[in-house]
Amino acid sequence: MAKSSMGSLGPLLMAVVLCITMANSPAQAVRREALDSTAWKAAQEADRIVALPGQPPVDFAMYAGYVTVNKEHGRAHYYFFVEAAEKPEEKPLVIWHNGGPGCSSIAYGFGEELGPFFINPGGQTLRLNPYAGNKLANIVFVESPAGVGFSYTNTSSDLITSGDNRTAHDNYAFVVNWLDRFQQYKGRPFYLTGESYAGYYVPELSKLIYENNKNLAEKDRINFKGFMVGNPVTDNYYDNWGYIDFLYYHAMISDQLFGQIKAACNFNKNNSTLSDNCLQLLYYNTEDEYGRVDPYSVYAPACTSNTTFGGNSTTSRIPRKKLFNPVLGHHRRQEYDPCTYDYSLIYFNRPDVQKAMHANTTGIPYEWVGCSDPLFLNWQDSATTVLPIYQELLEAGLRLWVFSGDADSVVPTTGTRYALGSLKLPVVVPWYSWYNEEQVGGREIVYKGNLTLVTIRGAGHEVPLLKPAEFLQMFDAFLKGSLLPRDPYNTSAT
Repeated sequence: MAKSSMGSLGPLLMAVVLCITMANSPAQAVRREALDSTAWKAAQEADRIVALPGQPPVDFAMYAGYVTVNKEHGRAHYYFFVEAAEKPEEKPLVIWHNGGPGCSSIAYGFGEELGPFFINPGGQTLRLNPYAGNKLANIVFVESPAGVGFSYTNTSSDLITSGDNRTAHDNYAFVVNWLDRFQQYKGRPFYLTGESYAGYYVPELSKLIYENNKNLAEKDRINFKGFMVGNPVTDNYYDNWGYIDFLYYHAMISDQLFGQIKAACNFNKNNSTLSDNCLQLLYYNTEDEYGRVDPYSVYAPACTSNTTFGGNSTTSRIPRKKLFNPVLGHHRRQEYDPCTYDYSLIYFNRPDVQKAMHANTTGIPYEWVGCSDPLFLNWQDSATTVLPIYQELLEAGLRLWVFSGDADSVVPTTGTRYALGSLKLPVVVPWYSWYNEEQVGGREIVYKGNLTLVTIRGAGHEVPLLKPAEFLQMFDAFLKGSLLPRDPYNTSAT
């Protein structure tokens, strides 16, 4: 898969490949690990990371390993858990998902977005991330579904039969069994986060948690508070129109092609089937017109290494990585490198690294990669919309935040605004500009029912990568349930 979230084929082709709605089946029973007080502590300690090869010293604890999510098929998800840098016992618990479907949260969320380290050129050593998410929370990065990254299944057919419904139930099993292993976090305020295709994963898992909590004794309930998703796939119809409108209104395609697409594609809320002519216009004619631009960050030059652009992957057509445009922010870090994925391929395939991470313990018969083409190309079921889940969870009083880098054309802010606007919720806090370091960080609007949309100015698809300071500021506001600052000279959340 070409990126950390949406496949490089974009939201429109996903509507064709993934046209089956997620089953509305009741939550499946979860086979809990059911560890006693001695066993869970031992299992937790066995997952403790002493140190990763080439890492600088840190004071916070790290754990990694496998959690079984389906014993019958032998499916297990790999996770990497980073405790909060200070007072972890007082901080909330957060799970981060990347999307794809079929992309790794170790490659992207952990390796280049909000994890504690970044990989240095050459893939031999690590450096600290000054804007790591564990400054604010205890964070679990999970590779999901089975077949992504180090996660595995003992049933080979699982690799071509994955879909939203099974992934949601496996993710729920992961949460339950992970909490059985880390019982000191039971009852802790708990949030789900992620980006792009996790715009489906996260609400679908949230729904299972919310509904299952109703049938559990209070002591067994997950203390779920809400979710935050970035540049999220939300609704096929609105995402599709948002994609086309973004290309046109950002001067990436011509008037003629824009008209041809509207005539040929005829997007319909009740029918996601697109003609061959529509697909040709969308994915080949548009690329011919907008050129060798990274659609995940349209104003940024991309990495041009052979690793990034080469290979036999069906998704290598689109550049995987990108570089910020330095004129977008005077305070951008000069050490940022657009080819970080290349270093991940080296680092996470090193045997000494895998041993230190408690990864690849089953000897998976393929190299670790950031995204799995077989999972993406054989995805069996996908929601056409998760807006009804938003409505259900908002009525339940949960906190829902959506953030969007406004320079991403793949899952752009335009489509997200169309989708959230279709809910027709009253506005509680009207659209306004918020500030970071006396510069406009983006815009915010709050809807009735605890739904917030935050845009991040100049960020592409992976907001924490390109605008780390702004992301951390927003993440803090989300966890606190506060507004981002209106005053350029007072940038504390309100």
